[in-house]
Amino acid sequence: MKKDNKTVIYWLLAGCLLIFLMVIIGGITRLTHSGLSISNYKLFTGIIPPMNELEWQIAFDLYKQYPEYQKLNYHFTLEDFKEIYFWEWLHRALGRLIGIVFFIPFLYFLLKKQLTRSTIKKAILLMGLGAFQGFLGWYMVKSGLVDRPDVSHYRLAAHLITAFITFAYTFWIALDLIYPNKKTSVNIGFRNSIRWGLAVLLLQIIYGAFVAGLDAGFIHNHWPMMSEGKFMHETVYIEQEPLYMNFIEGRSGVQFIHRILAFVVLFYIVFIWIKAKSLSLNTIQKRAVHMLLLIVGIQFLLGVFTILYHVPIWLGIAHQVGAFFLLSVMIFTLHRFSK
Repeated sequence: MKKDNKTVIYWLLAGCLLIFLMVIIGGITRLTHSGLSISNYKLFTGIIPPMNELEWQIAFDLYKQYPEYQKLNYHFTLEDFKEIYFWEWLHRALGRLIGIVFFIPFLYFLLKKQLTRSTIKKAILLMGLGAFQGFLGWYMVKSGLVDRPDVSHYRLAAHLITAFITFAYTFWIALDLIYPNKKTSVNIGFRNSIRWGLAVLLLQIIYGAFVAGLDAGFIHNHWPMMSEGKFMHETVYIEQEPLYMNFIEGRSGVQFIHRILAFVVLFYIVFIWIKAKSLSLNTIQKRAVHMLLLIVGIQFLLGVFTILYHVPIWLGIAHQVGAFFLLSVMIFTLHRFSK
């Protein structure tokens, strides 16, 4: 039997799709402030939501014991609670589904000997990343159940970037199987340029999580200036002590870095696109570079409108989806110039 066949590729791509949906639902959960509605973690029984009014009341009474209800949502009725509960439950249920979709087919392919040794090693690492991602999700939620009725933006960033990296690695494994033939020569310089672009993009995604975790998108809603007539608002460097803390914990400072990195990512991808024009490329490589330029332009505009319109939920989600597509195209481009 041929190893690493099309079924294995479909399995990996299905995993990519589910991780994509997971990130979208996670974004909605964050923007609707639903993430702290379920304050306990039950791996197996947690898949079943409250089924009657008594169970709903028990869940609501548990929620009342924690800071988010006591300090922010003390006016909530049971119906209000049900709305935020839904998104967090869906986010966790989808996480469990992803675990099943990765683990059960993996065992099947393993028993049927349809995986090469290389793919087995990659799949085991992939499932390790998935398990770590689940742990980070609960670790993040715990930070909002103590004093502050909000999760740590550091833990949020770790949770989000691990999801993106898990997706990227899954996609990369699938691409290895879709394109099994390696090139005889690789333009090392250009490949390294794309690698640096990927590194900057990942840093920008981390800062996007910082902005989300600190609700920093709801301030300084002007563009291209942070406020009228000011490229850098004075609060960028006076919110925190010492100075550098402004750029990792200050709302103004974090938003400022996110704005600057947006320009860096945009101009760097334009640089990659211009540099590619001087190379001898095949059709797929040309399309990849052109798509990279298109997606980064759309993502940049989505970021601008998200700020200008004070982060409406649909725009916030669109911006997060844009980041996902940009990462996908960056990974595809890097693969086509590496393998």
